[in-house]
Amino acid sequence: MIEEQTPTAGKEFKGFLFLTVVLVPALSIALVGGYGFAIWMYQILIGPPGAP
Repeated sequence: MIEEQTPTAGKEFKGFLFLTVVLVPALSIALVGGYGFAIWMYQILIGPPGAP
């Protein structure tokens, strides 16, 4: 049979720290940077807003 391993408090705390210190900030930077890059490329191809 397969035995279920229950996570210890230490593992849960390390996982929480990884999520809050590494993963969420990295994803936030990637999303904001990607959005800015998309707008920048759009304006290169189409032109700035309000341009005739």
